[in-house]
Amino acid sequence: MTDNDDMNADDIEAEARATFARYLRQRELIQAGEAEWASLADFFVADAVYSDPAWGRTEGADEIATFMRESMTGLGEWRFPEAWTMYDGRRVVSAFDQIIPGADGTEYRQCGISVLYYAGDGKFCYQMDQMNMAHINEDIGSSGWKPEGGFNFPPREPNRDYSLGNAAKYLD
Repeated sequence: MTDNDDMNADDIEAEARATFARYLRQRELIQAGEAEWASLADFFVADAVYSDPAWGRTEGADEIATFMRESMTGLGEWRFPEAWTMYDGRRVVSAFDQIIPGADGTEYRQCGISVLYYAGDGKFCYQMDQMNMAHINEDIGSSGWKPEGGFNFPPREPNRDYSLGNAAKYLD
């Protein structure tokens, strides 16, 4: 990948597309049990920002790795297949399904949206996930799903700041 100053908008979008394709492939490996959720942090710059509707704001790639490890522990057979993706320069908008397995085999499905900003050099500087947590909580109750060992609850008072913060410097 090249220095961002020498790239035009088409080059940047092409890199964002290629990087997100690798990101999705890594998610597939994770869901197949061949990689850990924390490995997604490798797709983020050192001072990236990640915003999650339940866990709140996380800053820094190392902290994103910890967030991934802690937030995904105990979710076991939950799945997150990609539904569709849109690209606009550095911006990637991803719609995915969150599938909760019901105790009786029924799948409970909700839509999530992620907005990512591409920083360059195969890394993102920002991700914001949005899901309707009321619907997810209803599905958890209706499904009879029980967390697996080691499940971690989100913080009681997460930081709800979804601003770009440090990520903005990569977008100039």
